[in-house]
Amino acid sequence: MTSDLLAPLDLAFWNMETAEHPMHLGALGVFAAHSPTAGAHAADLLAGRAAAVPGLRMRIRDVWPLGFPYAFGGAARVPDPDFDPLRHVLLHAPTADFHTEAGRLMQRPLDRERPPWEAHVLPGEDGVSFAVLFKFHHALADGLRALTLAAAVLDPVDLPVRKPRPAEPAKALLPDVRKLPGRVRSAVSDLGRALDIGASVALSCVGVCSSAALVSEPSGTRRTAGVVVDLDDVHRVRKSRGGTVNDVLIAVVAGALRRWLDERGDGSAGVAPRALIPVSKRRPRTAHPQGNRLSGYLMRLPVDDPDPLGRLDTVRTAMDRKKDAGPNRGAGAVALLADHVPALGHRLGGPLAGQGAKLWFDILVTSVPLPGIGLKLGGNLVTEVYPFAPLARGQSLAVAISTYRGQVHYGLVADAEAVPDLDVLARALSEEVKELLAACGS
Repeated sequence: MTSDLLAPLDLAFWNMETAEHPMHLGALGVFAAHSPTAGAHAADLLAGRAAAVPGLRMRIRDVWPLGFPYAFGGAARVPDPDFDPLRHVLLHAPTADFHTEAGRLMQRPLDRERPPWEAHVLPGEDGVSFAVLFKFHHALADGLRALTLAAAVLDPVDLPVRKPRPAEPAKALLPDVRKLPGRVRSAVSDLGRALDIGASVALSCVGVCSSAALVSEPSGTRRTAGVVVDLDDVHRVRKSRGGTVNDVLIAVVAGALRRWLDERGDGSAGVAPRALIPVSKRRPRTAHPQGNRLSGYLMRLPVDDPDPLGRLDTVRTAMDRKKDAGPNRGAGAVALLADHVPALGHRLGGPLAGQGAKLWFDILVTSVPLPGIGLKLGGNLVTEVYPFAPLARGQSLAVAISTYRGQVHYGLVADAEAVPDLDVLARALSEEVKELLAACGS
């Protein structure tokens, strides 16, 4: 194993982390257990297999003692000579509520002195189920990379093989003068894009119509919840109104927020929070297999619209407009600017960038891809998978969505003190799907 310099966005995630706002993503997999001891057996399997996965042995270290003089202030993934999988795979006491335990575990930052990942095995008190909560630091893996690492310790499955990017040549001390005209044109183009993104961000802050329920002072606490929706129901709505599955899923979030705000007494009148919809810019055949490469779309969720079909049409129109413009423009593309910040700038400005997220967007709504085949551990089938996104500083709620074996799984992460009624929002997601079906005559 060799050292691997962090990509700019990875470095940003590493440096903006605080104890109250850890920058790890997670996934809670629920398994149908063959026996009451299946959870303990699963923990043994995970620990044994983790030792053989190179990506799980990598920790993150500053680069200046590691021979990267051109990236002063940066960090790199390096092999941990003292790697012990038993420090990362932890078996817990039986529990009656997987999400209660997941929330407690999600609020704990990962140990930055070790490879930044954990797998928590939670046996069910019923004896016929257990769950595994995977946690990966966003600097170690994005959603696709986290899936690859998790799949490496589950039972073998046939996942798509990604062709690795050719090794980059060593950087010269002076630039090749023959390439200067192209580099100048590229720099001018990058400057124009940066100005466009900056202007879009400024405009997105004008007339913000969010809710105090989505903004909170950090308490460092976490609560999670999960909702399962039938994918066939989503397709029925899509076929009736047009658009994409993702349009319907985002519209469901908007309608659920409306129900939740009204039920808790905050009210939804005039509320149109800014939702960040991440977009992966990784090119499978050329992109670095471990580096985050994200852009996004920033849109106003039509929470204040009382008509469920009107909300869906608004989301569909907005998403079509964003896709036509592309993920390289607009306020949602701020993450792309990380490439133009020097490593030392990320180190010094990371905490400030973390605090600025609430000025940029109000809620994260992200989709995490999963394979269509059934995942297993020790022969025990995964029946539910709830993805969890990091919670930005100053925000109360993040929503992640995965489709798995004909079902849509919504994973909700919230500040536990700001959102003690997360179960109400979870229920509202299911109710919103029913209302959309009824409105479509299904």
